[in-house]
Amino acid sequence: MLVHAVRAMTRSRAVSLVIVVAPSDGVAEVRAMLDSHGLAEDKDIRIVAGGDTRQASVRLGLAALPDDIDIVLVHDAARPLVPVEMVDAVAAAVRDGATAVVPGLPLADTVKQIEPGTNIVTGTPERALLRAVQTPQGFRRDVLVTAHETGPADGEGATDDAGMVERLGVQVVVVPGHEEAFKVTRPLDLILAEAVLARRRATDGY
Repeated sequence: MLVHAVRAMTRSRAVSLVIVVAPSDGVAEVRAMLDSHGLAEDKDIRIVAGGDTRQASVRLGLAALPDDIDIVLVHDAARPLVPVEMVDAVAAAVRDGATAVVPGLPLADTVKQIEPGTNIVTGTPERALLRAVQTPQGFRRDVLVTAHETGPADGEGATDDAGMVERLGVQVVVVPGHEEAFKVTRPLDLILAEAVLARRRATDGY
């Protein structure tokens, strides 16, 4: 999954550097794995040790960026099949002036809000106003750094980087997501991912 996620980012013309945040004791292993899979040689791929939480790992990845990088995309390896055109669209939106950008899809299911601890329904949000958010998420670097420096240490109340940026009062823009940028978390997701890969190999030599 990590190899596919890194490959997806390196295929974007908008991406010049990929920083992979690895487990603190797995930097050498991740380096060897990426080196063995023939990733784009014209892209700079660096491996750094991560922290104990996702938020800490993103912060360490930001710290490893060269000073001349001013736009940052944050991507989850759990979304290994993100199409390159979606990566390009997120980067382009930030380059065109948006401070923070997330890709999102309309919801197919009705969503219920419940009372904690009771499972009693307290409301039904209007589905047309909701989006299922994906990655990569794009940011002006200075804004994302500020969000990480000023936010709660444990990221309480924010489950993604866009949520942290929202706390600063910064506007976050949604661009169209993609069905193939799904998160692989269950056995069924792996079956779907294998089907997508098989189709890509058959149609475009992926």
